[in-house]
Amino acid sequence: VVTKSKDLPEQAKLDMITGMIAIKYTQSNSVGYSKDGMMIGVGAGQQSRVDCVKLAGRKVSTWRLRFHPKVIGLQFKASVKRQDRVNARVRYIEGDMDKAEYEQWVTNFDSAPEPLTAEEKSDFLAGLSGVSIASDAFFPFRDSI
Repeated sequence: VVTKSKDLPEQAKLDMITGMIAIKYTQSNSVGYSKDGMMIGVGAGQQSRVDCVKLAGRKVSTWRLRFHPKVIGLQFKASVKRQDRVNARVRYIEGDMDKAEYEQWVTNFDSAPEPLTAEEKSDFLAGLSGVSIASDAFFPFRDSI
């Protein structure tokens, strides 16, 4: 580990191992983020590792934002099935629905939820720490991490 501090917590070591094992079995040009013994974002099979980092990073953001109080507090109609709830949460986090998709999405709720703003997302994501990153090669570029 190239760092001033040579103390690496046991969980970080386990996360690095988890990441390397997972990346070993993905397509070439793979990058993955791990935390607490699980993969929280994987980007693979892109022509560029920079794109893999961006793809995996978006998945990490979506994973983390699932724990935002507004996402947890979404009030679904009782009739909405589990997978439909999962999909609706992801679309709420992404927030880029056109009018027709939004009108269909909002039918999952008794009343339309307040939007999750970019500022709220940014503030919540800033609290994420203890994430390990793994790659099937080196990180020779400054514009991705």
